[in-house]
Amino acid sequence: MIQVTLSCSPAPREVFEQILQLPAGATVDDAVLASGLAERLPRPDWRQAMTPGIWGREVGWDQVLADGDRVELCRPLAVDPKVARRERFQRQGARGTGLFANRRKGGKAGY
Repeated sequence: MIQVTLSCSPAPREVFEQILQLPAGATVDDAVLASGLAERLPRPDWRQAMTPGIWGREVGWDQVLADGDRVELCRPLAVDPKVARRERFQRQGARGTGLFANRRKGGKAGY
């Protein structure tokens, strides 16, 4: 028997995490089915909607698990992080950003 942790965030601010005891040679797909997460997810196409990973590295559904693995099911990103940062910078402006944005009164630039 091996012990793995299954972690998933099916919706924003909602976290599902469960520790599972599985037989040796179990796959990522077996872990999801054993957790009961497949029945909890509202969408029937959860296999296409989520990307499986072990310790943050993308793997296939048929990946064999080892003892102590952390299986993570990731949703696709709603917004590209680079685009979100660019838009946030445009809203804030150049003055209020950066490492030295908050200076002491009377302090030199860069300190």
